[in-house]
Amino acid sequence: MTEVAGGGLTDAVAAFEALRPRLFGLAYRLLGTAADAEDVVQDTWIRWQGTDRGVVRNAEAFLVTTASRLALTAATSARARRELYVGPWLPEPIPTADGADVTVERGEALELAVLVLLERLTPQERAVYVLKEAFDYPYRDIAGFLDLSEQHARQLGHRARAHVTRERGARVSAAERDRLLRAFLAAAQRGDLEGLRSLLAEHAVAYSDGGGVATAARKPVSGRERVAQYLARTVGIHGQQVETSVVAANGQHVVLVTRAGEPLAACWVEASPRGIDQVCFVVNPAKLTRLAAAVAG
Repeated sequence: MTEVAGGGLTDAVAAFEALRPRLFGLAYRLLGTAADAEDVVQDTWIRWQGTDRGVVRNAEAFLVTTASRLALTAATSARARRELYVGPWLPEPIPTADGADVTVERGEALELAVLVLLERLTPQERAVYVLKEAFDYPYRDIAGFLDLSEQHARQLGHRARAHVTRERGARVSAAERDRLLRAFLAAAQRGDLEGLRSLLAEHAVAYSDGGGVATAARKPVSGRERVAQYLARTVGIHGQQVETSVVAANGQHVVLVTRAGEPLAACWVEASPRGIDQVCFVVNPAKLTRLAAAVAG
């Protein structure tokens, strides 16, 4: 690598590395997978390396603008690809223990349930929501990042916030959700059908993301009784000689299921005061790599 006009490469690397976690966190929240986020970060670096940094007054503004616009372009193409995705699409769980490379910042905008809801927004709405709710940028700055008027950015942000609040409804605390996850895991491992029923809300839904690569239900399973039976049947078929680990991912607890050291599934739950209303399984191998590496490490 060689130095480029407008400043030394050492300074360019230092400025970029200081913001890398934030750029990755931004792109990940917009795209939902680590690989897509890393592509955006790499492309941002290429733009940063090749620009005349001598005329750049604010490195953070330049890098966040570049990453935001690259992620928006990627989100638009990803939306088209996901129309052909086999079965439900779920975000890739990302480790958030000490040393993880995704900036937690303000937690709700990283939670897996919120990332699912963000998929239902337009890419612009999603970008504004993430920049505001996760990183607390003022709308004036967000407008500059995304080449919008400040009024339009504010409208998009309010619309996205209202959508997320409305769709999430009442939620239990993080501590209660983690307690329910452990109780759910214990009941599933025992094959305790009645125990599973007691934990599930009446209108519970189970989602499985296999991406057409791994065996998974291609449609959501709905209703307390059907979900309980589906879970018990799944554990009966696939739950032999497996190990489970509860790990920190996306600022919440996620269960990683492995067999002989190989990751099989990641599972998390969402809950309202009525009980567990969403059970999510990721079995697509491409979305388990980081979580498995964190557990092994």
